[in-house]
Amino acid sequence: MSHTAHIPSHRKPRRNASKTALRAGVAGGVLSTIAVAGAAGPAQAEPVTQTIEMPTITSGLSTAVAASAQATQQVAQDLQTQAQEDAAAATAAKAAKKAKAEAVRKAEAKKKAEAAAKAKAEAAERASRTTARTTLSATSGSSTGTAASTSSSSSSYSSNATGSAAAVIAFAQAQVGDAYVPGGTGPNSWDCSGLVQAAFRSVNIDLPRVSQSQSTAGTQVSLSNLQPGDILYWGGAGSAYHVGIYVGNGQFVGAQNSSTGVVQRPLSYDPPSGAVRVL
Repeated sequence: MSHTAHIPSHRKPRRNASKTALRAGVAGGVLSTIAVAGAAGPAQAEPVTQTIEMPTITSGLSTAVAASAQATQQVAQDLQTQAQEDAAAATAAKAAKKAKAEAVRKAEAKKKAEAAAKAKAEAAERASRTTARTTLSATSGSSTGTAASTSSSSSSYSSNATGSAAAVIAFAQAQVGDAYVPGGTGPNSWDCSGLVQAAFRSVNIDLPRVSQSQSTAGTQVSLSNLQPGDILYWGGAGSAYHVGIYVGNGQFVGAQNSSTGVVQRPLSYDPPSGAVRVL
């Protein structure tokens, strides 16, 4: 074979010149970029030793949010306070209305009770006057013996009183056995001054209603100079707490207490403090 003969080459065929140039350009650009970055950076990098905080919400926005929350809380508190005040006012109004209704009810009840008591007192007064008229009719024109006979029907002792004194004694003795009731003015129940007042009213003499006043209604007399028809009192003159009627012979008639009622007793049973003469 001739040394000039063509020997096939085993090398790969060269790439296209345009492609080679393109690749060279890209590589050159990358290397240039790296070189520039290296030149711009510090010659020797230092390690990071400081923590960089991220930015937070601005102070103005934070203040606005806090103010809004505080305002909302204040509004809630105001509403709660108003609700409590409204509830308290409603409760007070309800209590006041109830108290007023109760006061009106009590006032009406008191008025009715007073009217009933007045009617009862007027009825008792009418009955007392009827009894007095009956007693006066029975004793009208009678003598001492008649008065004694009348008194003997209610007592073992007959007074020797005459005239108005006899009528007063007869009335008092006719009530012996009746009940004692505080404030009683007859006709079937009495207190001490109610009985004395009614007895003297039977002869058209008006006495005060209470024992204190009755003990000064006439002339003061000593207990050693008593006459039938004299008013006996227990306690001081003007401050007496009990009264009765002297019927003679050392005895008296009086509405004593709730246990005994109206009785006739000797003076020694309950010695009086003084006496006053009206007749």
